[in-house]
Amino acid sequence: MLVLITYDVNTETDAGKKRLRQVAKQCVNYGRRVQNSVFECEMDAAKCREVKAILEELIDVKKDSLRFYYLGNHYKNKVEHIGVNESVDMKGPLIF
Repeated sequence: MLVLITYDVNTETDAGKKRLRQVAKQCVNYGRRVQNSVFECEMDAAKCREVKAILEELIDVKKDSLRFYYLGNHYKNKVEHIGVNESVDMKGPLIF
């Protein structure tokens, strides 16, 4: 299924800046950055729970927020993109 992960981390302190880097680094491990704090992640329910637990450990729930949007397996008709950085077929071949 496609899961959209978004986050907002308070960066007023050095600790907040560190949390932001840690959250972004983890999200890169599981999906594709589509905007600064937005990642598209193709994963099953078990992997999603794992990622959610990792991210929850990193944030300060009193200052930061995470949002998970579960778009399911038939997400292609639910996502529309306009502008630069056209979406990539998450299940297609990856050529470097």
